[in-house]
Amino acid sequence: MDQRRSPGFAAAAVVAAAAATAICFGDALGLARSPARASNAITGAPFSATSRPIEVLEDAAPWLLPAPEGPKSLRGKVVIVNFWTYSCINSLRALPYLRAWSERYANKGLEVIGVHAPEFGFERDPANVRLATSRLNVRYPNLQDNDYAVWRAFANRGWPGIYFIDAQGKVRGYRLGEGGYDEGEQLIRRLLAEAGHDVSDVPLAPIAGKGLEARADWADLGSPEAYLGYAKAAGFASPGGFRNDAARNYGPAATLSRNRWDLAGSWRVGGEYALLESGPGTIRFHFHARDAHLVLGAAADGRPVRFRVTIDGRAPGASRGVDVDAAGWGEVKEDRLYQLVRQPGEIADRTVAITFSRPGARAYVFTFG
Repeated sequence: MDQRRSPGFAAAAVVAAAAATAICFGDALGLARSPARASNAITGAPFSATSRPIEVLEDAAPWLLPAPEGPKSLRGKVVIVNFWTYSCINSLRALPYLRAWSERYANKGLEVIGVHAPEFGFERDPANVRLATSRLNVRYPNLQDNDYAVWRAFANRGWPGIYFIDAQGKVRGYRLGEGGYDEGEQLIRRLLAEAGHDVSDVPLAPIAGKGLEARADWADLGSPEAYLGYAKAAGFASPGGFRNDAARNYGPAATLSRNRWDLAGSWRVGGEYALLESGPGTIRFHFHARDAHLVLGAAADGRPVRFRVTIDGRAPGASRGVDVDAAGWGEVKEDRLYQLVRQPGEIADRTVAITFSRPGARAYVFTFG
């Protein structure tokens, strides 16, 4: 089955560069979505990846949810290691497969391990990650890799990065980005059989994500991720451009072409996010995709920030995302990804506008699906 690679997974290289030697970032905003055939979706371990992955996991810390019998219990098991970060849509769309593999094969000698490597500052907070894993029903072991030590040891290159490790502790496969899940499950079954486990009684039932985790509509995806912080921003259309790290009254662009966006109101644009400084404020984006998401941060005062979403100036109705109602209303209560739009039927260019009722909200990145 052909899969398409997400435009967003390579963004992790930017964060890894801060923790290791400089890495050439392949510009996620312009990354081509080229088909990846099932025959080559899973490759060998990256060059310079550790030859002792289980030992790396044994030495890693902190574990937010440890393996039931400790890291040393991973020896002799088939292990799946998934590098993820909880506000990344690419990571979220991989979760149904990882959950299903964990549930199907746990009693056959498989252990799924999540390695949470944060992109944004709020994802470094263990309390936020614990809340997210609970909300996302991630029950398999997870460790927090804030300093990218495990990431570097595995030579990982993006989110999601999935490693398939046999019972002898050797990496037998690596998948970067979304897709290749059928091939991945076949590899799991083969590695378990090699380890002496009979998986013939485990059916190969279809796996499908729901809500935020539903598979992207790759055929109609015409918009890449778009960061709102000036460090990685592109496509900003408000007159006068950014005033970095200072409050400024921004005005809307006269027109927005596809993949352009603007601000209205008093915003402080930092390297990582745009913060609404005072009064109500609006962000608009002209996109082409079934789904539109926005990573948002809650206000520092701890009170929810109400917002309203419109699509081409109208309430979303049946095109609402899971985090808004039919009239377009939602609220920012925690730091995470919010789904604003899911269009049914034919996909066309649209302009989504998000108006925040009061200051305090932080906006990080648009992603699409």
